[in-house]
Amino acid sequence: MTKKGVYDVVIIGAGHNGLVCACYLAAAGFKVRVLERREVVGGAAVTDEFHPGFRNSVASYAVSLLNPKIIRDLNLSEHGLRFLARPLANFLPLPDNDYLKLGSELQITQKEFAHFSPRDAERLPAYYQMLERVADVLRNLMLETPPNVGGGVADMLRALNLGRRLRRLSMKGRRDMLEFLTRSAGEVLDAWFEAAPVKAVFAFDAIVGTFASPYTPGTAYVLLHHMLGEVNGNKGAWGQAVGGMGAISEAMAKEARHRGVEISTDAPVAKVRVSKDAVRGVTLADGTEIHTRCVAANVNPKLLYLQLMEAGDLDADFLARIQNWKCESATFRMNVALSALPDFRCLPGSEPQEHHMAGIYFLPSLAYMDQAYTDARAFGWSREPIIEMVIPSTLDDSLAPSGAHVASLFCQHFRFALPDGRSWDEAQEEAADLIIDTIDRYAPNFKNSVIARMILSPLEMERKFGLIGGDIFHGALRLDQLFSARPVLGHADYRGPVKGLYMCGAGTHPGGGVTGVPGHNAARQMKKDLQRLRLKGR
Repeated sequence: MTKKGVYDVVIIGAGHNGLVCACYLAAAGFKVRVLERREVVGGAAVTDEFHPGFRNSVASYAVSLLNPKIIRDLNLSEHGLRFLARPLANFLPLPDNDYLKLGSELQITQKEFAHFSPRDAERLPAYYQMLERVADVLRNLMLETPPNVGGGVADMLRALNLGRRLRRLSMKGRRDMLEFLTRSAGEVLDAWFEAAPVKAVFAFDAIVGTFASPYTPGTAYVLLHHMLGEVNGNKGAWGQAVGGMGAISEAMAKEARHRGVEISTDAPVAKVRVSKDAVRGVTLADGTEIHTRCVAANVNPKLLYLQLMEAGDLDADFLARIQNWKCESATFRMNVALSALPDFRCLPGSEPQEHHMAGIYFLPSLAYMDQAYTDARAFGWSREPIIEMVIPSTLDDSLAPSGAHVASLFCQHFRFALPDGRSWDEAQEEAADLIIDTIDRYAPNFKNSVIARMILSPLEMERKFGLIGGDIFHGALRLDQLFSARPVLGHADYRGPVKGLYMCGAGTHPGGGVTGVPGHNAARQMKKDLQRLRLKGR
């Protein structure tokens, strides 16, 4: 068994949050090493060539939530990172050959809504204003460390500060906040709008990566969570990184190396070593021991505490809570190489048009989405799935050969464990066929245009990216798993239950998405602790 040199910090996982955490710690003068199980950095934010000449963001696939402070602090633009906004936000083809567009400008969207409901068009500005009021409060909390319930003086001060911020909201704003934290998206949207397509186009954000009906309590918060970002300063917008999501991870890795971070790929961690209630280092799968005074884990809490640690090193109640951590986003991802763009019945033509550059939704109503959830509970997956299709090559022609395209298909609901005992290794082709057939009903040339496809079932996402239960958020975004309760009450400050152990992944506040915020916030807490150790001469 070999032993390597001592590091101030070892970070498990070179996903984007691990890289962000490493950059901030290295800038503070600490010796940092990042260990990545896969052969590339980036975790689920990677760009792969999945068919000769066709490259795509194979797992995470869209940009909005990456925090602008982190973009600035890590000099990501200087490393070549650029974002492209969608000229049209969303496109919703409908079964009756009608369609709805969600434009990039309010007046355009109102005109689209008026086709289905003049009342909905009239109410849209007030809805956006309400969303923005509540979203602004939560945006300001993203870079904060949540208070630990029952914690010390610092936690009491954080709680008081939070209370002062909420008091600044009007009573109307507080009521809106309560609704978004506790109610279902369906209830909120039913109260605001009357047309089925209008409600549906907003509701996708409420169930993305979430195994739930739009009428499940708490899905209103998931909708709001996906409104907290921006693209090139445009709040709430979504777009893409030039070169795919891997461009984000590569830019972060360049900055990390520039700051002196040592990044090791093909270096899976087998165990976090603990002695006398404190972290002593990690052991790799090949037996290599690496000594360190602290470890930050950029992995799902279940992976950290149930697989990388000994049960005897953890409090029994804490361990039981982690065992009950809810991890299932029921997500099925597919990347397809296309010989032509979809020729939609409702908007004919396979030449590039603005609707091809949007997030394209196949979910005509809340009732359709509710039935998709019901079917998945009964049969393992939705008989008529919820699909978002993004065709990034319409904006970035470096991803596919001339005249051809790549598309990302993000699909709900597909259970991690199938009820009939089948394995996803047996079932994935059948599910993939269903998804393609669903799109083909709206764009009849789609099936014949598919040159190749890369399938990521929930099981494959766990295998490939370490997403336990196939959960893209490292744990469901539900009220009992948010803010001070993420991942467990008493450990919301990114500190684990063992001295020297930290969490910097999406299983901490503020949760999932390519935000970089958990890595940013965890590094801040770790710097405080490490600087205290320095002052004590340890």
